[in-house]
Amino acid sequence: MRMQRIASQAKFETVAVLRNGEQLLISLVFPLGLLIFLAKTPLLAGLGVIAPDADPLTIAVPAALSLSLASSAFTGQAIATAFDRRYGVLRQLATTPLGTNGLILGKLGAVIIVVLIQFALVLAVSLVLGFRGPIDALGAVLATVFGTAALLSLGLLMAGTVRAEATLAGSNLIWVLMAGVGGLVIAHPGEWGTVVGYLPSGALGDAMRAAVGSGNIDIKAIIVLLVWGLVGTLAARRWFRFE
Repeated sequence: MRMQRIASQAKFETVAVLRNGEQLLISLVFPLGLLIFLAKTPLLAGLGVIAPDADPLTIAVPAALSLSLASSAFTGQAIATAFDRRYGVLRQLATTPLGTNGLILGKLGAVIIVVLIQFALVLAVSLVLGFRGPIDALGAVLATVFGTAALLSLGLLMAGTVRAEATLAGSNLIWVLMAGVGGLVIAHPGEWGTVVGYLPSGALGDAMRAAVGSGNIDIKAIIVLLVWGLVGTLAARRWFRFE
């Protein structure tokens, strides 16, 4: 019965995301638009990210996958949870047989389902555009699992400690920063690249670029994501408020 309740909550959360136009925009439209833009324009070569004769899809595909994951696991869940908390939904759900842990597991299940849908669409479009790998399946799975854990825990931490309006503004701003200068979309050279490599966004970007496009596993990036996931989870358990 407990697993049925968790599955029902995950289904409810998933449907809520897929019916929300704003979340679809940030979770599906933007990542797919980024994929097509980077693949069809000379921007990456112009910025010196790749050689002029290199395939831009080796950067565009992992960039779209990373942005998709960050959109759902961090920004989308932070905003949805913050407003559920504001309107008293979380307080009511926490007192039901679902319980606190069941609620969190239901949200995690919803994120996993949405991320799988996102990844399927991104990979389908990339295949149409001519992407043929290489892909390290284990590396991609590790990047996805630990990246989801890190960003979701941090998103829930924000949603459970900050007012809903501040979470809405802050999570969107952080999403833009992660995509622009946080190493999520492209790797940054020099000292700044070293710094962001130890942030969740930079580690996710590094791990995904290594697995998808290069065909290997970035062990350091995976460890960084694991540490952030543990820190975020412990912090959320300590400071998350349902009211």
